[in-house]
Amino acid sequence: MNLILFGPPGAGKGTQAQFIVERYGIPQISTGDMLRSAVKAKSKLGLEAKAIMDAGGLVSDEIVLGLVKDRLSENDCTNGFILDGFPRTIPQADALMILLEKIGKRVEHVISLELENAEVIKRLSGRRTCSSCGKGSHITFEPTRVDGVCDVCGSALIQRADDTEETVKNRLEVYDLQTAPLKAYYVSKGLLRHVSGSGAISDIQKQICSFIDGGGTGDHS
Repeated sequence: MNLILFGPPGAGKGTQAQFIVERYGIPQISTGDMLRSAVKAKSKLGLEAKAIMDAGGLVSDEIVLGLVKDRLSENDCTNGFILDGFPRTIPQADALMILLEKIGKRVEHVISLELENAEVIKRLSGRRTCSSCGKGSHITFEPTRVDGVCDVCGSALIQRADDTEETVKNRLEVYDLQTAPLKAYYVSKGLLRHVSGSGAISDIQKQICSFIDGGGTGDHS
């Protein structure tokens, strides 16, 4: 079961990825995690990536694909994987298809968690974190007993810089620019599966399982 998972910030991608990992026994593979692991392990690719990042550059597709290839060769990927954060561009998607074909694998589903931008902004801009103990809350969905005060330790709540409405809107613009072409690409391959990211977590999980277990078809519109 080889999957690619898309989702805007705040759509619950992390929660659903963990659900898939636990239900189907396949690893979640993040290119960011792979880069950090390769750098820490001082592998050949890791050292190349570190030199580029230390110089302020972007790690090349060639290096990222090399990391992906190495990771997919590990034993825990025998029964499948979830790719998270890759591919990000059409050339990367093309290169991934070629890579998988060479190692006898293929992508079976590209799951796109969909959530209206207004709902994303509401979810993220309402998050608050305790300045002392780090306890999280939400002004709408999980309010504290006293506005602006942590229920656990009584310290002041803060809003993280990346959760301000302006920042969230910018993050959504970047996400839309990056993923719109990829969605069209995977529609053309018959692989894209739209899953609503709103509603109960269990309902979202049922949608995902309906595709994976039932071989649901993608969006060809």
